Amino acid sequence: MSRRINYLFPALLLVLYGCGNHYMVRDPATDATYYTTDVDRTGESGAVKFKDRATGSVVTIQQSEVRKISEDEYEAAIKRGK
Repeated sequence: MSRRINYLFPALLLVLYGCGNHYMVRDPATDATYYTTDVDRTGESGAVKFKDRATGSVVTIQQSEVRKISEDEYEAAIKRGK
């Protein structure tokens, strides 16, 4: 039984990893567009904080437009460098 669990656990992690959310975040002040898999609201100010997929930088935007996108849209945007 233990051996079976050892094989199933990595497979389960791969399935869960593939089920994550993907977001497009746009900064209307600069018209910059970012792509990420996690967006955090920071307090009551409405600011969002996230890790930009393209640069790896943590970005905080005071006013933003956040839209959930499909994994296909996310991957296509990353490939074209946007």
